[in-house]
Amino acid sequence: MSRRRKLRPEEQELWNRVAQGTTPLPRSLRTAAEKAETPKSDGAPAPKGPRMTIERPDRAPERGGFSASVQPSDPRDRLQASPLAMDRRTHGKLSRGKIKPEGRIDLHGMTMDRAHPALTRFILDAHGRGKRVVLVITGKGKSRDEGGPIPVRQGVLRHNVPQWLALPPLVSAVLQVVPAHQRHGGSGAYYVYLRRNREIR
Repeated sequence: MSRRRKLRPEEQELWNRVAQGTTPLPRSLRTAAEKAETPKSDGAPAPKGPRMTIERPDRAPERGGFSASVQPSDPRDRLQASPLAMDRRTHGKLSRGKIKPEGRIDLHGMTMDRAHPALTRFILDAHGRGKRVVLVITGKGKSRDEGGPIPVRQGVLRHNVPQWLALPPLVSAVLQVVPAHQRHGGSGAYYVYLRRNREIR
């Protein structure tokens, strides 16, 4: 292990200023911290001077983002757990693939910059035409995670489309989003149940 270099005069002066504005830890906390430190293998005392540690979170933060060990939940699971806004009987038929979509858009292979405006135009146009059920195909997505420190989400469109549908301007036209039946694309597609024109909120 390489030795730490000695602080230059300007660095020492800066450290002294920082140290003057700090409050020492209570003795009980200092003792606990000293016990937690692992002794150096060569038995040499730790050098005096500034010391910085970088903490790595072992769990996902409360708002947004997630650590490498915590993967986002599947959007299909979130949709199936969401409250039912449409008629229960119609929802059951839709979930079983018994209702034929009145329109469809295939976003598979598009970038997010292209897919979002294309989805917006399609949904608003379908709603304006009085359609009730349309199919949005996202594809399942390719796994591109190469094991790096930052996890790469598989199926970016599959995760983002339900979020886009729940935000303005589309939320005013959408009553419910339902995972598609296998005959209509399975985990790579969604049924979008649109509001009647008079139901716009």
